[in-house]
Amino acid sequence: MPGKLKAKIVAGRHLPVMDRASELTDAFVEVKFGNTTFKTDVCPKSLNPQWNSEWFKFEVEDEDLQDEPLQVTVLDHDTYSANDAIGKVYIDIDPLLCSEAASVISGWFPIYDTIHGIRGEINVLVKVELFNDLNRFRQSSCGVKFFCTTSIPKCYRAVMVHGFVEELVVNEDPEYQWIDRIRTPRASNEARQRLISLMSGELQRKIGLKVLEMGGNAVVGYLQCFDLEGESGLVVRAIGTACTLEKLSSGSAPSTTTHVHPNTAPASNACNSPSKDGKEPVFGEDLLSSSGPPTPFRALPTTSSSPPPFSPSKPCSRQSSSSETDLSLTPKTGMGSGGSAGKEPGPLKTLLRQQTQTALEQREFPFFTLTSFPPAFLVHVGGVVSARSVKLLDRIHNPDEPETRDAWWEEIRQEIKSHAKALGCHAVVGYSESTSICEEVCILSASGTAAILNPRYMREGCLDIGIDHRFEEPSPPSCGFCHIPYDELNMPFPTQLTYCYHCRRQKVPDVLFTTIDLPSETAVTGKGCFIQARLCRLKRKAQGEANATAISNLLPFMEYELHSQLMNKLKLRNMNALFGLRIQISVGENMLLGLASATGVYLTALPAPGGIQIAGKTPSDLSNEHHVLTIQRRINDTIAKNKEIYQINPPRCHISHDLLGTYVEEPRQRSRLFRSHSESSDEVSELDLSHGKKDAFVLEIDDTDAVEDIHSLLIDAPAPTGFYSCNTEIMPGIYNWTSGVQMFTSVRVVRLSNVNLTNQGLNKIFTDLCENLLKSFYFKLRSMIPCCLCHLNFTVAVPEEELIQVAVTAVAMTFDKNQTQEKPPDKSVPKGCSETEEQLQFPLELCTDSASTTTQSSSRISADRSTSSVLDLSGPSVSSLERSSPLPEGRSRSLRSSRPFGSPSVTVVKMTPLSFLPGTRIIKYLGIINMFFIRETTSLREEGGVSGFLHSFIAEVFAMVRAHVAALGGNAVVSYSMKECVFMENPNKNQAQCLINVSGDAVICVRETDQE
Repeated sequence: MPGKLKAKIVAGRHLPVMDRASELTDAFVEVKFGNTTFKTDVCPKSLNPQWNSEWFKFEVEDEDLQDEPLQVTVLDHDTYSANDAIGKVYIDIDPLLCSEAASVISGWFPIYDTIHGIRGEINVLVKVELFNDLNRFRQSSCGVKFFCTTSIPKCYRAVMVHGFVEELVVNEDPEYQWIDRIRTPRASNEARQRLISLMSGELQRKIGLKVLEMGGNAVVGYLQCFDLEGESGLVVRAIGTACTLEKLSSGSAPSTTTHVHPNTAPASNACNSPSKDGKEPVFGEDLLSSSGPPTPFRALPTTSSSPPPFSPSKPCSRQSSSSETDLSLTPKTGMGSGGSAGKEPGPLKTLLRQQTQTALEQREFPFFTLTSFPPAFLVHVGGVVSARSVKLLDRIHNPDEPETRDAWWEEIRQEIKSHAKALGCHAVVGYSESTSICEEVCILSASGTAAILNPRYMREGCLDIGIDHRFEEPSPPSCGFCHIPYDELNMPFPTQLTYCYHCRRQKVPDVLFTTIDLPSETAVTGKGCFIQARLCRLKRKAQGEANATAISNLLPFMEYELHSQLMNKLKLRNMNALFGLRIQISVGENMLLGLASATGVYLTALPAPGGIQIAGKTPSDLSNEHHVLTIQRRINDTIAKNKEIYQINPPRCHISHDLLGTYVEEPRQRSRLFRSHSESSDEVSELDLSHGKKDAFVLEIDDTDAVEDIHSLLIDAPAPTGFYSCNTEIMPGIYNWTSGVQMFTSVRVVRLSNVNLTNQGLNKIFTDLCENLLKSFYFKLRSMIPCCLCHLNFTVAVPEEELIQVAVTAVAMTFDKNQTQEKPPDKSVPKGCSETEEQLQFPLELCTDSASTTTQSSSRISADRSTSSVLDLSGPSVSSLERSSPLPEGRSRSLRSSRPFGSPSVTVVKMTPLSFLPGTRIIKYLGIINMFFIRETTSLREEGGVSGFLHSFIAEVFAMVRAHVAALGGNAVVSYSMKECVFMENPNKNQAQCLINVSGDAVICVRETDQE
């Protein structure tokens, strides 16, 4: 028997009163795994029962351990009627199946009920004994580690990066089964929650099997999503990057400060070093093989001194092809210009690069879900590539079969790959996939950044964070990734190129959009800024193919206008690049919502952006001309103010002497015409460009909508003094972070009351909704100044016809404004950074009196609700901040971590969307946290309306995540994200339902000072 699972039920506390006569409870527990169920004895008349049961033993296959959760159900015993359910606990066994994982899960778990929420706690011990499985046809993938973080985990080194893995699992949604009409809402919710847990485990096991077939042992950048397709089924999808990871010794584990400043990355001997004779290792013949599984980036022996044989059958230049689906063509010649300036001969360098791209092209999908890379891993970045497709769910012949959906995603990925080829790139980094579903229509979206990867890192096969001094030759300059990868003489789109302002060797574009984080070695001028574009478009209600056609016709124009808004706002802030770009298109019955978020920066290597020039359609009209001049003056003042706010003062040099001894004249900026509302090309001649700079970014006023668009640009006020914001992990231009960190989650729902809304009216409501959310964050975090909101993750949805929902997860980080930004931060942690209750912005309820805790919790909810009503001018809202979350009875005591941050003081489990915690070092990853919760109420008004209901639910989610992490022995959750938040409301029946999916990496952190 491959495995034995043992569980022990110790005790319970703070259970609800189930017997009104005695105001007590006769509680017992059912422990179920698979088809086997055990029961404890009944502990009569107690709200704090002590069971101390024997060990319940389950003998199961190891694949069942991956698929099934351990289900613990607490019930109230009734003699003459059916036993009443108190709540359940689902315990994921997968974290115990890795060799480096914890040996036991032990702790207090919140007892959760989908109707009443958390109803007390239960103390459970779980152990797993695994036997060696020598079956070559095994169906389990025990031992494969999963990481939500989109960078190489801090205490590991990547020996190989094998590539893209994906899988999806389909099942019938219990919410739409016939039996749902006769069973209770609680039973229906529990059936759905259990099925999703089973599907999630099965999906993870199948992904792990693919990784084992590739020869890997881990999945990095694991992204799992749920598609609620209604009657068509329930789909659980996942993508990731398969890797072979090796644990670093405690002495060489890279510090989190390597993410903070590019010059603080310590050298490590954990990577394979060059051979003694100075010759670099090269690719083996297997790198060119087209058969078998995808070829990994592997580290070969360093004794090889001759180049491998090169197959002339693999083309090295772009050739024409009669097949539109032939995507195996090599990118254009010249794409390698501006790479690392190596000492090896030119032909050998070209040969190695050709072999690299050939090896990647032989893969079906050369995609990477990573967004952060070690220095010089990216040779060139071509720009954002994306694809969208509208599908009809009722065209699926068999809802339980995944083949149709696999074919849909295959089309999307092939299109992404072809776009990358057109940009002269052989890989896509920062890749992600998403869906938006309304009735029978589903929008599939995929995006990433086309890139060329460094062949030396592939040969070395070592992608450690913080290892950048491995080669005798210098690494590519900090501007190398900005250099264009496509052929200048045959560009895929019209653009104006200039010589790089840093090295003067290669050409760069005037603007750069990417979906990745800012590379650590990149030279940046000033600070970054959060930039967001919002767009609403009404559509007619339709069914079936007519509805899909209408949406398909709207999508290209929406994406174009979102990009135009991003470009305008980027120019208004005098910046020239976007990082972390994420575009969401959400579909509703009568509208489409578009939301694009990114972090703008000024890259020193790129040319300075020209100003924004306003041109009127009829400049002869004096009144119109005066209006144009007024707008122009406001825009010029805004640009000048933004340059001062973000400290953008690039060096000016009109003629530069490059390294080759030739003079390169600085090219002029490209004039560009923005005409999102003009439909006729004949109107170009009416544009007056006789005044102002010719290198300006021109906006044309041709109708009322154009005036509104320009005014909307000026509405976006910068953050208050002392605040900065970004949607990437690290704020560009800020390096001296302190240990002050606070994560928060906010959900805001707006009900549209006006049935005669126009596109402009919808845009204003949507824009105000997002702006007020940001303003509420600044208000609530005002005592943390100076502060930066990092990893701002907006998720927009249209759950019902008249509802717009925006959910935000972010982390507030403080920094020392007195230190100079150019200096690397001191590795020591400031004294007094251990978190006590007095230092918290939002104090925790740590009292032992349960009655006072309940009182504090209820008053906290009402206070937050009243505050939200003051700040929110557009509808009900909830802002559930990590440290202000009301905790149910006894919750505070159970959530104290047994492993504080190198300090004897007691602290809660930290949660952050970042892959690290400032001032700490991650010493162990305990497994992935992937939890799905359903909450339903039939007393919405009594629970405080939408705000109170969502606030308490999110607070309970925080509490359950912390409890599971603490039970694994962890003290922090990194890379935390709320993947799904589906809210449905029926105010007439006083009902509401919410579904939330959260994920992250459970870790053990210690203080930096404790390791020195």
